[in-house]
Amino acid sequence: MPLMRSPGEKNIRLVSLLGGLCFFLSTIEYIIPKPLPFIRLGLANFPLLLALDLLPFPSFLLLAAVKVTGQALISGTLFSYVLLFSLAGTGASTLIMFALRRSLGKERISLIGISVAGALASNGMTLLMAYFFVFRDSVYYMAAPVLALGIVTGAILGIICEFFIRQSRWYAGVESGLDLTEARKYKMNPSVSSVPPCLCEINKNKFEYFRKLRETFCFKFFGSGELAALGLLLIPALLLNPSTHGRIVQFLFFFFLSWLSGRRTNPLFTILIMFFIVFFNLLVPHGQLLFSIGPLVITSGALDAGLHRAVTLQGLFMLSKFCIRQDLTMPGIFGRIIGEAFGIFSRLSQERLMFNRKNWAEHLDRLLLSYGTEEEGEKSPLDPISMANPQTKVAGRIILAAILLLAWLPLFVALRA
Repeated sequence: MPLMRSPGEKNIRLVSLLGGLCFFLSTIEYIIPKPLPFIRLGLANFPLLLALDLLPFPSFLLLAAVKVTGQALISGTLFSYVLLFSLAGTGASTLIMFALRRSLGKERISLIGISVAGALASNGMTLLMAYFFVFRDSVYYMAAPVLALGIVTGAILGIICEFFIRQSRWYAGVESGLDLTEARKYKMNPSVSSVPPCLCEINKNKFEYFRKLRETFCFKFFGSGELAALGLLLIPALLLNPSTHGRIVQFLFFFFLSWLSGRRTNPLFTILIMFFIVFFNLLVPHGQLLFSIGPLVITSGALDAGLHRAVTLQGLFMLSKFCIRQDLTMPGIFGRIIGEAFGIFSRLSQERLMFNRKNWAEHLDRLLLSYGTEEEGEKSPLDPISMANPQTKVAGRIILAAILLLAWLPLFVALRA
Protein backbone atom coordinates (compact mmCIF):
# COMPACT_ATOMS: atom_id res chain seq x y z
CA MET A 1 0.00 0.00 0.00
CA PRO A 2 1.53 3.34 -1.02
CA LEU A 3 2.51 5.73 1.72
CA MET A 4 0.08 8.65 1.95
CA ARG A 5 1.58 12.11 1.74
CA SER A 6 0.19 15.47 2.79
CA PRO A 7 -0.39 17.99 -0.03
CA GLY A 8 2.53 20.07 1.24
CA GLU A 9 4.88 17.09 1.30
CA LYS A 10 3.76 15.99 -2.17
CA ASN A 11 4.42 19.48 -3.51
CA ILE A 12 7.91 19.47 -1.98
CA ARG A 13 8.64 16.11 -3.62
CA LEU A 14 7.35 17.36 -6.93
CA VAL A 15 9.46 20.53 -6.70
CA SER A 16 12.52 18.36 -5.97
CA LEU A 17 11.78 16.12 -8.94
CA LEU A 18 11.19 18.96 -11.39
CA GLY A 19 14.14 20.85 -9.91
CA GLY A 20 16.43 17.94 -10.72
CA LEU A 21 15.10 17.99 -14.28
CA CYS A 22 15.84 21.74 -14.40
CA PHE A 23 19.44 21.05 -13.37
CA PHE A 24 19.83 18.37 -16.03
CA LEU A 25 18.49 20.62 -18.81
CA SER A 26 20.61 23.51 -17.53
CA THR A 27 23.78 21.47 -18.01
CA ILE A 28 22.76 20.74 -21.59
CA GLU A 29 22.10 24.43 -22.24
CA TYR A 30 25.32 25.45 -20.52
CA ILE A 31 27.53 23.52 -22.96
CA ILE A 32 25.83 25.04 -26.03
CA PRO A 33 28.10 27.89 -27.25
CA LYS A 34 26.52 31.35 -27.00
CA PRO A 35 28.01 34.79 -27.80
CA LEU A 36 27.08 36.06 -24.32
CA PRO A 37 26.77 33.88 -21.17
CA PHE A 38 23.51 35.46 -19.99
CA ILE A 39 21.69 34.60 -23.24
CA ARG A 40 19.36 31.66 -22.47
CA LEU A 41 17.77 29.20 -24.88
CA GLY A 42 15.19 28.37 -22.24
CA LEU A 43 15.60 24.58 -22.06
CA ALA A 44 15.35 24.68 -18.26
CA ASN A 45 11.88 26.26 -18.56
CA PHE A 46 10.50 22.87 -19.65
CA PRO A 47 9.87 21.73 -16.02
CA LEU A 48 8.26 25.10 -15.24
CA LEU A 49 5.83 24.60 -18.11
CA LEU A 50 5.03 21.11 -16.80
CA ALA A 51 4.41 22.54 -13.33
CA LEU A 52 1.93 25.23 -14.41
CA ASP A 53 -1.10 22.99 -13.86
CA LEU A 54 0.47 20.83 -11.14
CA LEU A 55 1.68 23.25 -8.47
CA PRO A 56 0.09 26.11 -6.52
CA PHE A 57 1.66 29.54 -6.87
CA PRO A 58 3.98 29.37 -3.78
CA SER A 59 5.37 26.00 -4.86
CA PHE A 60 5.71 27.26 -8.43
CA LEU A 61 7.80 30.20 -7.19
CA LEU A 62 9.84 27.78 -5.09
CA LEU A 63 10.58 25.69 -8.18
CA ALA A 64 11.75 28.83 -10.01
CA ALA A 65 14.06 29.66 -7.08
CA VAL A 66 15.41 26.08 -7.09
CA LYS A 67 16.04 26.37 -10.83
CA VAL A 68 18.01 29.62 -10.49
CA THR A 69 20.02 28.35 -7.51
CA GLY A 70 20.80 25.02 -9.17
CA GLN A 71 21.90 26.72 -12.39
CA ALA A 72 24.23 28.94 -10.38
CA LEU A 73 25.70 26.00 -8.44
CA ILE A 74 26.15 23.82 -11.54
CA SER A 75 27.75 26.56 -13.66
CA GLY A 76 29.57 28.16 -10.72
CA THR A 77 27.97 31.58 -11.25
CA LEU A 78 26.47 32.18 -7.80
CA PHE A 79 28.74 35.20 -7.22
CA SER A 80 28.62 36.57 -10.76
CA TYR A 81 26.44 38.95 -12.73
CA VAL A 82 24.94 35.93 -14.50
CA LEU A 83 22.96 35.18 -11.33
CA LEU A 84 21.34 38.64 -11.46
CA PHE A 85 20.39 38.12 -15.09
CA SER A 86 19.03 34.68 -14.30
CA LEU A 87 17.02 35.94 -11.32
CA ALA A 88 15.52 38.78 -13.33
CA GLY A 89 14.75 36.69 -16.40
CA THR A 90 13.35 33.69 -14.53
CA GLY A 91 11.33 35.95 -12.20
CA ALA A 92 9.73 37.81 -15.08
CA SER A 93 8.95 34.68 -17.11
CA THR A 94 7.62 32.82 -14.05
CA LEU A 95 5.15 35.56 -13.16
CA ILE A 96 4.00 36.03 -16.77
CA MET A 97 3.53 32.32 -17.45
CA PHE A 98 1.60 31.63 -14.24
CA ALA A 99 -0.58 34.73 -14.67
CA LEU A 100 -1.48 33.82 -18.26
CA ARG A 101 -2.31 30.22 -17.38
CA ARG A 102 -4.48 31.12 -14.42
CA SER A 103 -6.25 34.05 -16.07
CA LEU A 104 -6.90 32.52 -19.50
CA GLY A 105 -6.93 28.80 -18.73
CA LYS A 106 -6.12 25.81 -20.94
CA GLU A 107 -8.98 26.55 -23.31
CA ARG A 108 -7.79 30.03 -24.35
CA ILE A 109 -4.01 29.72 -24.36
CA SER A 110 -1.74 26.76 -25.04
CA LEU A 111 1.64 26.03 -23.55
CA ILE A 112 3.12 27.21 -26.84
CA GLY A 113 1.75 30.71 -26.34
CA ILE A 114 2.71 30.69 -22.67
CA SER A 115 6.24 29.54 -23.51
CA VAL A 116 6.67 32.31 -26.09
CA ALA A 117 5.36 34.91 -23.63
CA GLY A 118 7.72 33.61 -20.95
CA ALA A 119 10.69 33.68 -23.33
CA LEU A 120 9.90 37.26 -24.38
CA ALA A 121 9.56 38.34 -20.74
CA SER A 122 12.83 36.66 -19.83
CA ASN A 123 14.76 38.06 -22.80
CA GLY A 124 13.22 41.49 -22.33
CA MET A 125 14.33 41.58 -18.69
CA THR A 126 17.76 40.30 -19.74
CA LEU A 127 18.09 43.17 -22.21
CA LEU A 128 17.07 45.63 -19.50
CA MET A 129 19.72 44.24 -17.15
CA ALA A 130 22.27 44.30 -19.97
CA TYR A 131 21.50 47.99 -20.51
CA PHE A 132 22.34 48.88 -16.91
CA PHE A 133 25.25 46.51 -16.31
CA VAL A 134 27.02 45.88 -19.61
CA PHE A 135 26.09 47.66 -22.84
CA ARG A 136 24.20 50.87 -22.07
CA ASP A 137 22.72 52.41 -25.25
CA SER A 138 24.34 49.81 -27.52
CA VAL A 139 21.84 47.25 -26.21
CA TYR A 140 19.38 48.56 -28.81
CA TYR A 141 21.50 46.95 -31.55
CA MET A 142 21.03 43.47 -30.07
CA ALA A 143 17.40 43.78 -28.95
CA ALA A 144 15.79 42.56 -32.19
CA PRO A 145 17.81 39.32 -32.62
CA VAL A 146 17.55 38.45 -28.91
CA LEU A 147 13.77 38.88 -28.88
CA ALA A 148 13.43 36.99 -32.17
CA LEU A 149 15.47 34.13 -30.70
CA GLY A 150 13.10 34.09 -27.73
CA ILE A 151 10.06 33.72 -29.99
CA VAL A 152 11.61 30.80 -31.90
CA THR A 153 12.98 28.91 -28.88
CA GLY A 154 9.83 29.59 -26.85
CA ALA A 155 7.59 28.19 -29.57
CA ILE A 156 9.74 25.08 -30.01
CA LEU A 157 9.84 24.44 -26.27
CA GLY A 158 6.07 24.87 -26.01
CA ILE A 159 5.49 22.35 -28.80
CA ILE A 160 7.81 19.83 -27.11
CA CYS A 161 6.04 20.31 -23.78
CA GLU A 162 2.56 19.87 -25.31
CA PHE A 163 3.76 16.68 -27.03
CA PHE A 164 5.22 15.26 -23.81
CA ILE A 165 2.10 16.01 -21.75
CA ARG A 166 -0.12 14.18 -24.24
CA GLN A 167 2.17 11.12 -24.17
CA SER A 168 3.07 11.02 -20.47
CA ARG A 169 1.50 8.59 -18.02
CA TRP A 170 3.44 10.31 -15.22
CA TYR A 171 1.87 13.70 -15.98
CA ALA A 172 -1.62 12.22 -16.19
CA GLY A 173 -1.16 10.52 -12.82
CA VAL A 174 0.17 13.63 -11.09
CA GLU A 175 -2.57 15.83 -12.56
CA SER A 176 -5.19 13.41 -11.26
CA GLY A 177 -3.71 13.56 -7.76
CA LEU A 178 -1.94 10.20 -7.60
CA ASP A 179 1.21 10.01 -5.47
CA LEU A 180 3.58 9.21 -8.33
CA THR A 181 5.98 12.12 -7.90
CA GLU A 182 7.83 11.01 -4.80
CA ALA A 183 11.49 11.68 -5.37
CA ARG A 184 14.09 9.18 -4.34
CA LYS A 185 14.99 9.50 -0.67
CA TYR A 186 18.69 9.99 -0.40
CA LYS A 187 19.58 9.51 3.26
CA MET A 188 22.46 11.84 2.88
CA ASN A 189 23.45 15.46 3.16
CA PRO A 190 23.65 17.35 -0.17
CA SER A 191 27.38 17.56 0.47
CA VAL A 192 27.70 13.90 -0.54
CA SER A 193 27.97 15.24 -4.07
CA SER A 194 31.23 16.85 -2.98
CA VAL A 195 33.04 13.55 -3.36
CA PRO A 196 35.61 14.05 -6.11
CA PRO A 197 35.62 11.56 -8.96
CA CYS A 198 37.80 8.50 -8.62
CA LEU A 199 40.95 8.95 -10.67
CA CYS A 200 40.85 5.32 -11.72
CA GLU A 201 37.69 6.05 -13.76
CA ILE A 202 39.14 9.04 -15.55
CA ASN A 203 39.38 9.05 -19.30
CA LYS A 204 42.84 8.24 -20.59
CA ASN A 205 43.04 11.64 -22.26
CA LYS A 206 45.91 13.37 -20.47
CA PHE A 207 44.24 16.79 -20.42
CA GLU A 208 41.15 15.35 -18.74
CA TYR A 209 43.36 13.44 -16.34
CA PHE A 210 45.17 16.56 -15.17
CA ARG A 211 41.90 18.48 -14.93
CA LYS A 212 40.49 15.81 -12.61
CA LEU A 213 43.75 15.85 -10.68
CA ARG A 214 43.39 19.60 -10.07
CA GLU A 215 39.74 19.11 -9.12
CA THR A 216 40.68 16.42 -6.61
CA PHE A 217 43.34 18.70 -5.11
CA CYS A 218 40.75 21.43 -4.48
CA PHE A 219 38.30 18.98 -2.94
CA LYS A 220 41.06 17.75 -0.65
CA PHE A 221 42.30 21.12 0.59
CA PHE A 222 39.29 23.44 0.44
CA GLY A 223 35.79 23.08 1.88
CA SER A 224 32.84 24.45 -0.07
CA GLY A 225 31.92 26.79 2.78
CA GLU A 226 35.47 28.15 2.99
CA LEU A 227 35.53 28.82 -0.75
CA ALA A 228 32.16 30.58 -0.64
CA ALA A 229 33.35 32.80 2.24
CA LEU A 230 36.51 33.57 0.29
CA GLY A 231 34.42 34.58 -2.72
CA LEU A 232 32.47 37.07 -0.62
CA LEU A 233 35.76 38.62 0.53
CA LEU A 234 37.19 38.81 -2.99
CA ILE A 235 34.23 40.46 -4.72
CA PRO A 236 34.94 43.93 -3.21
CA ALA A 237 38.61 43.66 -4.25
CA LEU A 238 37.47 43.58 -7.88
CA LEU A 239 34.50 45.96 -7.76
CA LEU A 240 36.32 48.67 -5.78
CA ASN A 241 39.35 48.71 -8.06
CA PRO A 242 39.19 51.94 -10.12
CA SER A 243 41.97 50.87 -12.50
CA THR A 244 41.10 48.95 -15.66
CA HIS A 245 44.67 47.59 -15.80
CA GLY A 246 44.34 46.42 -12.20
CA ARG A 247 41.09 44.64 -12.99
CA ILE A 248 42.75 42.94 -15.96
CA VAL A 249 45.38 41.56 -13.57
CA GLN A 250 42.65 40.38 -11.17
CA PHE A 251 40.70 38.78 -14.02
CA LEU A 252 43.78 36.81 -15.12
CA PHE A 253 44.34 35.73 -11.51
CA PHE A 254 40.73 34.56 -11.13
CA PHE A 255 40.96 32.78 -14.49
CA PHE A 256 44.00 30.90 -13.16
CA LEU A 257 42.11 29.98 -9.98
CA SER A 258 39.20 28.67 -12.04
CA TRP A 259 41.63 26.56 -14.07
CA LEU A 260 43.34 25.37 -10.88
CA SER A 261 40.01 24.17 -9.45
CA GLY A 262 39.46 21.90 -12.44
CA ARG A 263 36.43 23.79 -13.77
CA ARG A 264 36.03 23.54 -17.53
CA THR A 265 36.85 26.96 -18.92
CA ASN A 266 37.43 27.60 -22.62
CA PRO A 267 39.91 30.48 -23.11
CA LEU A 268 38.77 31.09 -26.69
CA PHE A 269 35.14 31.25 -25.62
CA THR A 270 36.07 33.66 -22.81
CA ILE A 271 37.91 35.91 -25.25
CA LEU A 272 34.93 35.80 -27.62
CA ILE A 273 32.55 36.92 -24.86
CA MET A 274 34.85 39.78 -23.90
CA PHE A 275 35.17 40.77 -27.55
CA PHE A 276 31.39 41.06 -27.89
CA ILE A 277 31.15 43.15 -24.71
CA VAL A 278 33.86 45.55 -25.94
CA PHE A 279 32.42 45.65 -29.46
CA PHE A 280 28.92 46.64 -28.37
CA ASN A 281 30.36 49.34 -26.10
CA LEU A 282 32.32 50.76 -29.06
CA LEU A 283 29.05 51.32 -30.93
CA VAL A 284 28.40 54.33 -28.65
CA PRO A 285 31.64 56.36 -29.07
CA HIS A 286 32.84 58.93 -26.55
CA GLY A 287 36.21 60.36 -25.57
CA GLN A 288 39.29 60.92 -27.72
CA LEU A 289 39.30 59.49 -31.25
CA LEU A 290 41.95 56.76 -31.56
CA PHE A 291 41.31 55.38 -35.04
CA SER A 292 38.50 54.11 -37.22
CA ILE A 293 37.80 50.86 -39.07
CA GLY A 294 35.40 51.73 -41.85
CA PRO A 295 32.23 53.05 -40.22
CA LEU A 296 33.34 51.88 -36.76
CA VAL A 297 34.92 54.70 -34.75
CA ILE A 298 37.25 53.64 -31.94
CA THR A 299 37.34 56.16 -29.08
CA SER A 300 39.34 56.03 -25.86
CA GLY A 301 36.32 56.41 -23.58
CA ALA A 302 34.27 53.66 -25.25
CA LEU A 303 37.26 51.31 -25.44
CA ASP A 304 38.18 51.81 -21.78
CA ALA A 305 34.55 51.40 -20.69
CA GLY A 306 34.20 48.22 -22.75
CA LEU A 307 37.41 46.70 -21.38
CA HIS A 308 36.49 47.76 -17.84
CA ARG A 309 33.10 46.06 -18.03
CA ALA A 310 34.40 42.99 -19.87
CA VAL A 311 37.15 42.16 -17.36
CA THR A 312 34.85 42.98 -14.42
CA LEU A 313 32.01 40.75 -15.56
CA GLN A 314 34.27 37.90 -16.65
CA GLY A 315 36.38 38.31 -13.52
CA LEU A 316 33.28 37.80 -11.37
CA PHE A 317 32.35 34.84 -13.56
CA MET A 318 35.77 33.17 -13.05
CA LEU A 319 35.78 33.99 -9.34
CA SER A 320 32.38 32.37 -8.95
CA LYS A 321 33.50 29.26 -10.83
CA PHE A 322 36.39 28.86 -8.38
CA CYS A 323 34.46 29.63 -5.19
CA ILE A 324 31.13 27.88 -5.82
CA ARG A 325 30.77 24.11 -5.83
CA GLN A 326 27.73 21.88 -6.12
CA ASP A 327 28.24 20.57 -2.58
CA LEU A 328 27.60 24.00 -1.02
CA THR A 329 24.87 23.12 1.49
CA MET A 330 21.87 25.25 2.37
CA PRO A 331 19.69 25.07 5.48
CA GLY A 332 15.99 24.33 5.91
CA ILE A 333 13.41 22.97 3.49
CA PHE A 334 15.03 24.83 0.60
CA GLY A 335 18.35 23.14 1.30
CA ARG A 336 16.62 19.75 1.49
CA ILE A 337 14.94 20.35 -1.88
CA ILE A 338 18.25 21.38 -3.45
CA GLY A 339 19.88 18.23 -2.07
CA GLU A 340 17.15 15.90 -3.38
CA ALA A 341 17.13 17.70 -6.72
CA PHE A 342 20.87 17.13 -7.10
CA GLY A 343 20.31 13.44 -6.37
CA ILE A 344 17.73 13.29 -9.16
CA PHE A 345 20.05 15.31 -11.40
CA SER A 346 22.79 12.72 -10.77
CA ARG A 347 20.46 9.90 -11.83
CA LEU A 348 19.39 11.72 -14.99
CA SER A 349 23.01 12.51 -15.86
CA GLN A 350 23.97 8.83 -15.52
CA GLU A 351 21.19 7.76 -17.86
CA ARG A 352 21.49 10.58 -20.40
CA LEU A 353 23.00 8.23 -23.02
CA MET A 354 19.74 6.27 -23.10
CA PHE A 355 17.91 9.26 -24.58
CA ASN A 356 17.62 9.72 -28.31
CA ARG A 357 15.38 11.64 -30.69
CA LYS A 358 12.95 8.76 -31.08
CA ASN A 359 12.34 7.61 -27.51
CA TRP A 360 13.18 10.67 -25.38
CA ALA A 361 9.57 11.23 -24.27
CA GLU A 362 8.96 7.58 -23.41
CA HIS A 363 12.23 7.21 -21.53
CA LEU A 364 11.79 10.47 -19.60
CA ASP A 365 8.27 9.40 -18.67
CA ARG A 366 9.60 6.07 -17.36
CA LEU A 367 12.24 7.83 -15.29
CA LEU A 368 9.71 10.22 -13.77
CA LEU A 369 7.40 7.34 -12.93
CA SER A 370 10.25 5.41 -11.31
CA TYR A 371 10.67 8.05 -8.63
CA GLY A 372 7.31 7.10 -7.22
CA THR A 373 8.05 3.38 -7.01
CA GLU A 374 11.58 3.10 -5.67
CA GLU A 375 12.21 1.73 -2.23
CA GLU A 376 12.82 4.03 0.67
CA GLY A 377 16.34 4.50 1.80
CA GLU A 378 17.88 3.91 -1.58
CA LYS A 379 21.37 5.15 -1.34
CA SER A 380 23.12 7.60 -3.56
CA PRO A 381 25.46 6.10 -6.14
CA LEU A 382 28.14 8.25 -4.52
CA ASP A 383 29.68 7.18 -1.23
CA PRO A 384 30.96 9.91 1.07
CA ILE A 385 34.71 9.92 1.49
CA SER A 386 36.49 12.06 4.04
CA MET A 387 39.64 13.24 2.34
CA ALA A 388 40.61 16.08 4.64
CA ASN A 389 42.86 15.70 7.68
CA PRO A 390 44.08 18.40 10.11
CA GLN A 391 47.28 18.99 8.13
CA THR A 392 45.52 19.50 4.79
CA LYS A 393 42.93 21.77 6.43
CA VAL A 394 45.65 24.02 7.82
CA ALA A 395 47.52 24.03 4.51
CA GLY A 396 44.31 24.81 2.66
CA ARG A 397 43.54 27.80 4.87
CA ILE A 398 47.07 29.13 4.41
CA ILE A 399 46.62 28.88 0.63
CA LEU A 400 43.24 30.66 0.84
CA ALA A 401 44.81 33.45 2.92
CA ALA A 402 47.52 33.88 0.28
CA ILE A 403 44.87 34.02 -2.47
CA LEU A 404 43.02 36.69 -0.51
CA LEU A 405 46.12 38.88 -0.21
CA LEU A 406 47.11 38.47 -3.87
CA ALA A 407 43.60 39.35 -5.06
CA TRP A 408 43.51 42.55 -2.98
CA LEU A 409 47.03 43.63 -3.99
CA PRO A 410 46.05 45.28 -7.34
CA LEU A 411 43.46 47.40 -5.48
CA PHE A 412 46.08 48.61 -3.00
CA VAL A 413 48.46 49.44 -5.86
CA ALA A 414 45.73 51.34 -7.74
CA LEU A 415 44.77 53.37 -4.64
CA ARG A 416 48.43 54.34 -4.00
CA ALA A 417 49.00 55.40 -7.61
